[in-house]
Amino acid sequence: MTVTPFVLPKPVGNLLGRLPAYPGSLLFVTGLNWALAKQLASDVTQMLSGKKLRLCVTDAQWAFDFEWKKGRFVACQNTGPADLTISASAHDLVLLARRQEDPDTLFFNRRLAMEGDTELGLLVKNTIDAIELPVFSAEQFKPAQVLAQVREHFKSRLGSLRPF
Repeated sequence: MTVTPFVLPKPVGNLLGRLPAYPGSLLFVTGLNWALAKQLASDVTQMLSGKKLRLCVTDAQWAFDFEWKKGRFVACQNTGPADLTISASAHDLVLLARRQEDPDTLFFNRRLAMEGDTELGLLVKNTIDAIELPVFSAEQFKPAQVLAQVREHFKSRLGSLRPF
């Protein structure tokens, strides 16, 4: 039985496409830095340095522009073509993030596209394949989980303080 991938309804995509791109790019690079930045080898970061990257969420009509600068990913407002553009639907990008689908399979099924610097595209793909990424789970963003993490953070930071 073949499962049909979910695609955002066109009116929803049109609405999302009207949102400004830069705040979304800031959120996106925050996630990238949290999941990837510390795991990238120096030869990878050297190749990424100065390169404009774009992630397009095709059905949401969103594009996140970013680059590698000073040891981290930063959002940028790139009006021209990017050095590398990776495009897929929101559903397929979530499958990739959760490691439920292989990028090669999506690429050969024409559900994932890479445009621009082919060598850079292969570097990005091979780097992501080679490192251990935390599996994305929406569970960690439930309010109870977030509050528990914040509570533990403050307990560890403030645990040595004594009450008056």
